[in-house]
Amino acid sequence: MKSKGNIKSTKSPNNSEKNGLHPRNPHRFRYDFEQLISSSAELSPYVFVNQYNNETIDFANPDAVKTLNKAILKHFYAINLWDIPKNYLCPPIPGRADYIHYIADLLASCNNNLIPTGKSIKILDIGIGANCVYPIIGQKEYAWQFVGTDIDPIAIKSAKNIIDSNPILAGKIECRLQESNNNIFKGIIIPNEAFDVSICNPPFHSSLEEATAGTQRKLRNLGNNNAKKPILNFGGQNSELWCEGGEEAFVCKMIRESATIPNQCFWFTSLISKKEHLQSIYHALRQAKAFSVRTIKMTQGQKNSRIVAWTFLNETQQKEWQKRKWK
Repeated sequence: MKSKGNIKSTKSPNNSEKNGLHPRNPHRFRYDFEQLISSSAELSPYVFVNQYNNETIDFANPDAVKTLNKAILKHFYAINLWDIPKNYLCPPIPGRADYIHYIADLLASCNNNLIPTGKSIKILDIGIGANCVYPIIGQKEYAWQFVGTDIDPIAIKSAKNIIDSNPILAGKIECRLQESNNNIFKGIIIPNEAFDVSICNPPFHSSLEEATAGTQRKLRNLGNNNAKKPILNFGGQNSELWCEGGEEAFVCKMIRESATIPNQCFWFTSLISKKEHLQSIYHALRQAKAFSVRTIKMTQGQKNSRIVAWTFLNETQQKEWQKRKWK
């Protein structure tokens, strides 16, 4: 499979490769803080040497995490101005990059093992959030066009501000507000519009209480054993963190909706964090009569997750799509 060939790692003699990240992911190695600080000096006050003689930041500190993201996006993706409203999701960049690179492989698997690149490739990001990270990575790495959706007007406003503040994103990412809490694709995809892939990182938890407990567990794992307030190191609004039924219900709903627009998207995909949800998701896909279903395993350190992808296009329709769009 061919990749772009212009991605360089920042591995230094003291940097070890992280387990499981995609081979094209430029964040496979420990953060090179000297290099990141050279791109974004505001990161410097947050960096310290830990007990293992490694440079790091306090990942339980939301300000430190956001400043790290600013530095990463500036250094690797040429995003000079990036910010999000207080308490909105500040995602870990390496995992987001993995999703994008595996999606590139998925497209290549239907395109003679060549990754289709350029503005003819159109990606739908369900839940772009205030951070706009998936489109930023996909546009920089593969020059894809993006449409990002969200039910939160503040998130849409923030994403638009990031796009407007960085000329390299101009005309390449469009934001659309989903005005109905009951819909995912309806009201977003217009008639005769076609997407090559839809991506989604669904709300993980099924309730605010579950999300709060998960937050406190994360903070304890990061060494903040005194954390009592529901503060996330990576932030997050209610709509970003939980919905009724959690990711299982959200993805099953997405599957049912996707079946109503089977010819308007080649691959529908979603992250699935909990493997115990796969059985009901596969059942929903059988009920929807998906033509092909794939499960792509992802590993980030000790965390295992997966992407579930499905298409309603048969082999003939897939070849016609490839010839029409992936030149």
